[in-house]
Amino acid sequence: MTERDHEGSTCYDVAVVGGGPAGLTAALYATRLGHDTVVIDRGVGRAAMMAETHNVIGITEDVSGTELLETAREQIQAYGATYHRDFVTGIDRQEDGSFLVESNGAVCEAERVVLATGFSDERPDPPLPPTGRGLHYCLHCDAYMFVDESVYVMGHGDSAAYVAMIMLNFTDEVDLLTRGDEPTWSEETDRMLRAHPVDVIHEEITGMNKGPDGWLESFEFEDGTVRNYRGGFPMYGAEYNNDLAADLGCDLNDDGTVVADDHGRTSVDGVYAVGDLVQGHNQIPVAMGQGAKAGIAIHMDLRPFPRSVEDIEREGPVDPAEVPGMSRSLRDTARTFREGEAAESTADD
Repeated sequence: MTERDHEGSTCYDVAVVGGGPAGLTAALYATRLGHDTVVIDRGVGRAAMMAETHNVIGITEDVSGTELLETAREQIQAYGATYHRDFVTGIDRQEDGSFLVESNGAVCEAERVVLATGFSDERPDPPLPPTGRGLHYCLHCDAYMFVDESVYVMGHGDSAAYVAMIMLNFTDEVDLLTRGDEPTWSEETDRMLRAHPVDVIHEEITGMNKGPDGWLESFEFEDGTVRNYRGGFPMYGAEYNNDLAADLGCDLNDDGTVVADDHGRTSVDGVYAVGDLVQGHNQIPVAMGQGAKAGIAIHMDLRPFPRSVEDIEREGPVDPAEVPGMSRSLRDTARTFREGEAAESTADD
């Protein structure tokens, strides 16, 4: 842990802002690689809304997003990471290159910052079915659930039209609901859409019916018709939570995502961005991979050994008193964790 203090703040090597799959994985790697790490998480996000977990190998579908994240939080804390449920209000670069991270409840300092703040889906107006019970935001996660089922897509732009056509790979019953909005998709998209068996319904939705299991059964429309659906996808875009990145001076793409390289490095030295905040597929396994890469990159940047030739010439050889290169608290936690694993193994035998 860095020997530095700013008005009583706690000092860490790494501060992760956001507690979704990307942020928690970055914290997992950073902690297990020997860096004092704090995760500051406001406690909401897309993963937390999942009624079931899809496409995460080794995780069965009966595991909810809430359960997945709770297990992950327990894991990182068992390895020695600190977790705070709080909202980060600002991050300032200090003269020594470190970062002052301010939240509603505390202030901490860190050598490196990982932004994993994601985005918020633009939700259509009600009436709507429950999220995960007929209202779904991830085509790649949930299309499999609707094989041979009646599906809707809400929206009036190119993305909505494309998703409607994509869903024909899974079912022959696809409706595109513009909900009274004039279509804004391109002429090329319109030509494609007309060549696919997708019903475009322009009337607004006036009612929604659910079954005994809580899943969507049907929508009622202003012309008096009722159409049955198992579920579908609203396509109204997203708002990226990029305020902290913008305040730090990180470059942004036109869509609001943060510009980052393959290891999460942004245009600001010491600041990393991972998960839904950067361009790419918004998938849990992808987010985890990005978090892992960022954690490894941070380790390679912060680890004190091996000492380079230049540093040896400047500082001299490594003194035996300088090793190990991780904090005593993390070493103590690692020993406790290992002893606990050994005790469980013995009990199993």
